[in-house]
Amino acid sequence: MLCTWNVDRSRLNSKKADVTIEVPNCLMCVAFHPEQPGVIAGGTFSGELRIWNIGAEGDPLVATSHFNNLVHQEPVSKVCWVPCEEDQKQRHLLLSLGNDGKVLLWKWVAAELQLVNGFRLLTESVPRSLRVSKAKGDDPMGGTCLSFSHEDSNLFVVGTEGGGLFKCSLHTSTATLVDTNTVEANLRSPINFSFRPRHGPTYCVNCSPFHRNLFLACGTDAAVGLYSMLDASPLLSVEPGQGYLFAVSWSTSRPLVFAVGTADGQVLLYDLKVSHLKPAVKLDASPDQRAIYSVEYNPKRPQLLASGDASGVVKVWRLNTQLSVQAQGSDEREQLNKIAMETLTTAAL
Repeated sequence: MLCTWNVDRSRLNSKKADVTIEVPNCLMCVAFHPEQPGVIAGGTFSGELRIWNIGAEGDPLVATSHFNNLVHQEPVSKVCWVPCEEDQKQRHLLLSLGNDGKVLLWKWVAAELQLVNGFRLLTESVPRSLRVSKAKGDDPMGGTCLSFSHEDSNLFVVGTEGGGLFKCSLHTSTATLVDTNTVEANLRSPINFSFRPRHGPTYCVNCSPFHRNLFLACGTDAAVGLYSMLDASPLLSVEPGQGYLFAVSWSTSRPLVFAVGTADGQVLLYDLKVSHLKPAVKLDASPDQRAIYSVEYNPKRPQLLASGDASGVVKVWRLNTQLSVQAQGSDEREQLNKIAMETLTTAAL
């Protein structure tokens, strides 16, 4: 089921969604269109992709993918809209990541999603010393999470079920244009750099909106790693000591602040300007202490932070000024860059 609320409505009913849409099978992920706020893309457990327009009259379902051997054969773990430079009429393409290791690009044409390009996360792209298993080179790695660079729309980071972390590119020379008339597509790997694998599945990655090379990653190893795209090892490790970590998100207004969702129902807010050892704030986000599977900042109203738990409870938090506004005279971008440079220099020594 897909549910949406408008938090700006004067008569907001927290117990009743503004829009409720039934979906034939489990909906795994969703993404709002960057230019059309009523358009939402979603990926399902069966591997199907759907697009809805909740502002349109009649049936909100406006496009779907068709099942064949080229599309996702397993659950879709991530969908996102990416800029399309080649087509002025189609300003954005839809990208999907699946547990089958496929990274697929789709064009929305009328009531259909047309597959235009694709990749596959292959073990052969990873140096043997960094492989997380004894899988053969042509074996795919199941994708669990993905985040694009905010400065390079072709560059993204992917996490996998085996704990792998990879820097990838849509412009990799190994990409193969999909021939939808071919039964078996020769999908190449988008991986161009491998980070040291984590211990257990990677559940979330998030690129910094303020630094081109930094991103956060978390998973079953109970730690949040701060990584540079220039170094295979994490620059910094944050260990809350509260079990598995399922979600992490940078603040959209404070370069040194990020939120983490824990297995025991808390949202932890860290401020690297103060400390990376202790969270600045702890929020009890789940009444039954269920795992927090999602945390997300509002990009236009950075004082708002949403969280969702394993029982389906969604909460929207209003953060104080200290956590959402940079102090006057403070240059947090420079401080973030200093953290990156200092840790890289230390690692080199």
